[in-house]
Amino acid sequence: MTTVSQLRKAALALPETEEGTHFGMVAFSVRGKGFASVTKDGQVQLQLPADEVDAALSAHPGGERLVRMGTLIGFRVPLADIGGKELNALVRAAWIHRAPRRLAAALTAAGTAGPADESDLPAGIGKPATRALRQAGLLTLAQVAAHGERDLLALHGVGPKAIRVLREALAEQGMSLR
Repeated sequence: MTTVSQLRKAALALPETEEGTHFGMVAFSVRGKGFASVTKDGQVQLQLPADEVDAALSAHPGGERLVRMGTLIGFRVPLADIGGKELNALVRAAWIHRAPRRLAAALTAAGTAGPADESDLPAGIGKPATRALRQAGLLTLAQVAAHGERDLLALHGVGPKAIRVLREALAEQGMSLR
């Protein structure tokens, strides 16, 4: 069972995501284009392409197609019926669907970057934190230093241990978090 706070964390971990409201619902957008929202009765609505909707429906039979004016625009499912990892994947897919192409391509490239890529992130932060930082486009300690602890902790996968290790690595290089 997931919560609105988990949805918020997953959505805000993606680049240029803003939280607001849409018809009284908590909603998330990227450059003014909505990609996820939560109804007052706890249903998450995700803007997805038709093939992603079909896959989501087969994985979550309790969900339904989201149709507006006769056009399929996405998928709706009760938050209580979806697991955290599944929600993260669906939120990411919705973000990629609605984000400008170049921004989506940059996120996809950062998410597929391998360990041999140029990155000075310390291995001690762990794989989940490394993945979260890469997905946010933070590949170097200098890029991490431009962010505050609160921003980093908002990324799904970054916890207190990762922050401690990052602070130590930044201090060794004469840098600190914002």
